[in-house]
Amino acid sequence: MTEQSGTTSAWPDLPPGPYGTPSPELARRLAEAPMEPATMPSGDRVPLIVRYADVRGLLASPAASRNLREPGLPRMVSGRALDDDPAALNNQDPPEHTRYRRILHGTFTPRQVERWRPRVAAIAHELLDAAGPEFDLAAAYAMPLPARVMCELLGVPMDGYDQFSRWTGMFLSTSDASAEARAEAYTAFMAYAAELIARHRAEPGEDLIDLLIEARDEGGGLSEDELTNMVFTLILAGIETTATQIIRGTFRLLCHPGQYAEIVARPELVEPAVEELLRYEGPGAQGMLRRITEEVEVSGGTIPAGTVVLPSLTAANHDPAVFEEPMRFDVHRFAGDPPVSHLTFGHGPHYCLGANLARVELQEAFRALVTRLPGLRAQEDLATVWWNDDAFAYRPLRLLVKAG
Repeated sequence: MTEQSGTTSAWPDLPPGPYGTPSPELARRLAEAPMEPATMPSGDRVPLIVRYADVRGLLASPAASRNLREPGLPRMVSGRALDDDPAALNNQDPPEHTRYRRILHGTFTPRQVERWRPRVAAIAHELLDAAGPEFDLAAAYAMPLPARVMCELLGVPMDGYDQFSRWTGMFLSTSDASAEARAEAYTAFMAYAAELIARHRAEPGEDLIDLLIEARDEGGGLSEDELTNMVFTLILAGIETTATQIIRGTFRLLCHPGQYAEIVARPELVEPAVEELLRYEGPGAQGMLRRITEEVEVSGGTIPAGTVVLPSLTAANHDPAVFEEPMRFDVHRFAGDPPVSHLTFGHGPHYCLGANLARVELQEAFRALVTRLPGLRAQEDLATVWWNDDAFAYRPLRLLVKAG
């Protein structure tokens, strides 16, 4: 599995289980060590908060700050990273964050996003038409689907996809050796985003970038830095994280062919299946660091002010106190009377702005697969699939499949 890639795991304390399943270490931590430190890809060690109630509480707490720019604080990765930019939405605390979210609130409402569903479905079918009977699902389907969707929504030329795909690949690497490359990729990507905004200002249209330029509240619109960061974030998160979910989700369904066959027979299971894939597979990373600004009590004890912690979304989604048999993958889990919501999209002020769009893309991606490829199967032994293990988004590097 991960060892076959020939690199060192980004999370040495949390090795994945067989077939990319959650780390067996999580069960021990959930039962016995709810805030034991874990080693970040940077080498820094911070308390890993694992229980659902604790993670959810911290994500909603005003004492859990995303301002990690003070010198000497633990870092997720070495070198420049998204945490360093004060204009990034994910790094802001109220009241700046509240204003930012208020301006963007109407952009990704369920009603707004539903208008894009037919186009998402059409792109999924077009990609499968072009894929052939045997193909790499990662390269031919999972990556280009969200890329095309996001490029069309933003009004970004698709011929720029290869370039910013290389930038995001470097930026999401956790390897120390790529710290300089990560900084260069960030600078280049931000310059590209600024150029796109300038182009849309010169020739206004009705794309998402145009809506962001026009977005206002009583205090005015987005600053230039905020606007550039928003375009950058939409491209980065809107493509990479959704692609990761499609790749990992398809891999998981191929590991459970009986459940894939059930969705083929009952397409109404697509929506609950997507929620289970989000819980079980998402978000492909542990989460984001938080700096505690005042003493906080969690189930494992007291977190002193000034402590940097990592509320683990992956661990919370596998808490047996919330989800029955959490290590069991079950597409029926969210059907009928669903359990408590998973935390893959976060919670509280930083709940994922694009969650509604991501759900639509995932639903249509898997609906197209089960409709068009009812006999989908792997071309190779799934136990031998190579996974990347030096990036935030942990996923198979390729997924060779047969249409039937």
